[in-house]
Formats: sequence, C-alpha cells, structure tokens
Amino acid sequence: MEQKRLTKSSVNKMICGVCGGVGEYLGVDPTIVRLAWVLLTFVGAAGIIAYIIAAIIIPEV
Repeated sequence: MEQKRLTKSSVNKMICGVCGGVGEYLGVDPTIVRLAWVLLTFVGAAGIIAYIIAAIIIPEV
C-alpha cells in the first residue's frame, strides 16, 4: 500500500500549489480548499499566515 504524501500540486497550481496539494491529499476539490483558506483570511488574517507557512514547509513534487 502506497503512503500518501502532502506535496505542492503541479497540476492545480494557482500561486504556490499549496491549496491544490492539500486538496489532492484530502481527496477534495482544490476550489473548496481555496474557499476555506479565503474564509480563514477574513478571520484575523490567519489564512495568510497559514498559507505562507505551508508554502515554505510543504515540499515540491
């Protein structure tokens, strides 16, 4: 059984591929992940900080 790895997406890439990678990892549409990230951004800018951290930490494909 192959282990799933969280990586940045090279297919569903808009800015850094973070939302696309998270969507692929969770098995959901990356658009839903992007909308959730936008909602987090409106809640005290937590989405921006989380996105920057994820863009640094999550490896490329």
